[in-house]
Amino acid sequence: MTIRSQAKVGTDKPSRYAKQLSSHLGRKCEVSEEPEGIRITLPADRGAGSCLLVSEPDALALRAEAENAEVLDRVQDVVGRHLERFGQRDELKVDWTND
Repeated sequence: MTIRSQAKVGTDKPSRYAKQLSSHLGRKCEVSEEPEGIRITLPADRGAGSCLLVSEPDALALRAEAENAEVLDRVQDVVGRHLERFGQRDELKVDWTND
């Protein structure tokens, strides 16, 4: 079973943040280009989980999915924490909602 959550982070630089996040996390995670955006897949040593980064006109949409709640929490923490740190100057805030 796959569980999902999402967040929409308002910014006028969604592509820049998606690129910065995928570049930074790409050192430890698998990063792949998809038709909709950039997918970051966390190492599967503690369960399968990923997050799709989708650049929209005025926001960066985050679509996380995992095999269980513990892994989903990890995906949300890693992606959200790094994005908020990179976007500190722009006061980016990630608020996840479950699907």
